Amino acid sequence: MTEAVLLVGGQGTRLRPLTINTPKPMLPVAGVPFTVHQITRARDAGVSRIVLATSYKAEVFRSFIDDADLGIEVVIATEDEPLGTGGAIRHALPHLQSGPDDPVLIFNGDVLSGLDIDGLVRHHRETGSDVTLYLTPVEDPRAYGLVPTDADGRVTAFLEKPQTPEEIVTDQINAGCYVFRRSVIDRIPAGRPVSVERETFPGLLSDGALVTGVVDRGYWLDLGTPLSFVQGSCDLVSGRAPSPAVASTGDALVLAGAQVAASAVVRGGSVIGRDAVVGPDAVVDGSVVFDGAEVAEGARVLGSIVGVGAVVGAGSSIRGAVIGDGAVIGRGNELLDGVRVWPGARLGDTSVRFSSDA
Repeated sequence: MTEAVLLVGGQGTRLRPLTINTPKPMLPVAGVPFTVHQITRARDAGVSRIVLATSYKAEVFRSFIDDADLGIEVVIATEDEPLGTGGAIRHALPHLQSGPDDPVLIFNGDVLSGLDIDGLVRHHRETGSDVTLYLTPVEDPRAYGLVPTDADGRVTAFLEKPQTPEEIVTDQINAGCYVFRRSVIDRIPAGRPVSVERETFPGLLSDGALVTGVVDRGYWLDLGTPLSFVQGSCDLVSGRAPSPAVASTGDALVLAGAQVAASAVVRGGSVIGRDAVVGPDAVVDGSVVFDGAEVAEGARVLGSIVGVGAVVGAGSSIRGAVIGDGAVIGRGNELLDGVRVWPGARLGDTSVRFSSDA
């Protein structure tokens, strides 16, 4: 297995305002774009060629890949309009060099996991599957598509987002990584949006194809929301989540050029971006501070994201909030529980408390 397709075309609406300027997979997580964590894990599992299936802000990926040296051949396939998961996979087909029976690894651009990729591909080969899915159990599966399997690991159904207890027939969900027999990709309709979850996979079952699942109970996280984005970054920094792109793990990651005052506290897996500033007596706990941002004297940033070049004023408290690129939060403000500040916005020194529940 030498080829993979990485699906990175989504607009990342759940992560706005961070994704207004940057596509979600290119947001820095533990010091590097999230895409780098996925590419390097695929590389270390034996993938030597990867196709990035892009759509939204594709030029950002192209610029980065042109300058990066990731030890793997990276090809970019850009959709003129969003084609869905299945459509994006089909759109990448002309860029693949695999034979009809060769396995092609497919993975979503917003999932952080500790999946044994080698084991997934080995299962696919040994069972002669047409498609093999990575499945993971979750405590509350109502927000996900359920994938029940029989005693032999054969997928028996695809059930979208159950609403009642009777519909929850398994805790196994589609975890966003697959191995396709390349000839299966050939059969996906070209030139129109296609959902693998609602169209491709159910169609394969109806046609009698062999679709199997591998249940992996290790680390798994969808980075699609601000809270999970912060958690994923902190887990990478602290070593709870694996990535070859993290050189060393610890309680915090302070990148080149950042200035952290001696009396400041940075902990909980936090990342302080390049050339960022954390002032005296400030606290950054379980948070991500992007490049060039400033957390001023006495400010507190807890479980939050501070965008590129943004400023959190002296004495302000940010908890569970997202501050967009270049935004300025004046002195003494309090932003809590889901508040999002758009890029370039300015909040004065008003000592006002903002909450998403207000």
